[in-house]
Amino acid sequence: MLTPIKTNEREIFMDVLRGFAILGIFIANLNGFSFWNNGSGAKDSIFLLPDADQKMIFVHHWLIEGKFYSIFSFLFGWGIALQLKRSQINGVQSYSLLLRRLSVMLLLGALHLLIWIGDIIFLYAMMGFVLLFFTRFSNKVLLILATCFVLLPILFYGLKMNFKILNAPAMLLYQAGDWADNKLTGVNSEETFKAFIKNAGWWDILKSNISGFFFRYADLFFQSRIVKVLGLMFIGIVVGRTDFYRNIKQHKKIIRYIIAAGLIIGLPANFILASYMQSHDGSYYNFKMDGFYRTIAYALGVAPLALAYVACMMLVFQKKTAAKILSLLAPVGKMAFTNYIMHSLIGNFIFLPAGLGYMGSVGPVYYTILALNVFLFQIVFSTYWLRYFNYGPLEWIWRSATYGKWQAFNKITTNN
Repeated sequence: MLTPIKTNEREIFMDVLRGFAILGIFIANLNGFSFWNNGSGAKDSIFLLPDADQKMIFVHHWLIEGKFYSIFSFLFGWGIALQLKRSQINGVQSYSLLLRRLSVMLLLGALHLLIWIGDIIFLYAMMGFVLLFFTRFSNKVLLILATCFVLLPILFYGLKMNFKILNAPAMLLYQAGDWADNKLTGVNSEETFKAFIKNAGWWDILKSNISGFFFRYADLFFQSRIVKVLGLMFIGIVVGRTDFYRNIKQHKKIIRYIIAAGLIIGLPANFILASYMQSHDGSYYNFKMDGFYRTIAYALGVAPLALAYVACMMLVFQKKTAAKILSLLAPVGKMAFTNYIMHSLIGNFIFLPAGLGYMGSVGPVYYTILALNVFLFQIVFSTYWLRYFNYGPLEWIWRSATYGKWQAFNKITTNN
């Protein structure tokens, strides 16, 4: 019978990397939480710095946008590989435990969508079911597929430029979102949304998030995000299967190649991507050539730079002093689910009019500072929490539901 992974069996580096990714994802998500560029906030807000905010959002698009959910996708595949390997060691050639784990994850992701439509948990759970099918392939095949999947959005975008019918799934979801929005909230335009959100209570927000689900997944289909995510997950599977990280001394040459590719290809491509994202001219969503170039820049830039971040962290973590410092992030990573949901609650409370009402009044400079302060709090909170408890509260619920029995929550302490 399979039992939960004990705390001392966890790979600390994975938790460090997960904690690092959580910070980047929060900074990226705050662009959505804050509504800073939709003109709904006070023009004279002290938290808006027009010139500096434009420069900061460019840096976000260049160095953060897409890179950190890519790291999370990679980690998800790595984690799946370790769980499958452990089931084989225990003599259980079954996906039943993983299927239960993914099912609970899917439910929790659906609940989170009612709080924040930018949720990735629901998407990752769905992709997890698909990923199990691909685990039967060899490492070589998975790496070839990963490369193809990361580049496929270029082909898809080019085809949709010429054959609009291929964008039908996204359009149907957009239409479903419009219909649900109109029925649930009365919103049918940008103007009515601004009027709605200005006086919306928490119940109104929940109804808006129900229709927001359709817009979220319409956008994911439009961007071909599914194949991007799967591609990074495939790479994670290979890393987990081969014990790449545990044999890092043998792989330093590969790691340096990955870093070089991220710097030589990824950095310039992401700079071009940031330039296109900064324009806000609608080219991407209207299938213009600039949108096609943006798609190429994304495909060539995001995954290589994300993997370069991972490779750099791997090398740096080999140094004792650096490892000791970076290990401060491990508690945040071990409680990644709880901390991720905390970001949504904090973002909603600070920015929505039902909370403190800073929507549209805080720009990228100040919300980046906010993210760093929240993250520092989470380092302290997570560290102290894990002194007394085995898991974060949401991790405990997830594990208990997965294994069908309440897991030991409190740490057992003994008096010397």
